[in-house]
Amino acid sequence: MPKRKTVGTENLVGQNVVLLRRRRGMRQTTLLSQLQVRGIDIGQSALSALEGQNRKVSDKELVAIADALDVSVEELFHPKSKKSAKL
Repeated sequence: MPKRKTVGTENLVGQNVVLLRRRRGMRQTTLLSQLQVRGIDIGQSALSALEGQNRKVSDKELVAIADALDVSVEELFHPKSKKSAKL
């Protein structure tokens, strides 16, 4: 398994997007499709950079990502624990 690169400093939500996406069993390609439906047209490399915190995120992207993941924008910054997410 390849070693993951260090996390960047361009945004605060990237790692949480990965966490929330994986909790839903969602692949990057599925999230990208969901973002396109919401008017956000980014490619796989841009999403990877976002998730790796190596790319800035626009406010429109934050809203669309939260909607696609069925969470609040606030939760992108502070994800609920797995236990409280089930309640």
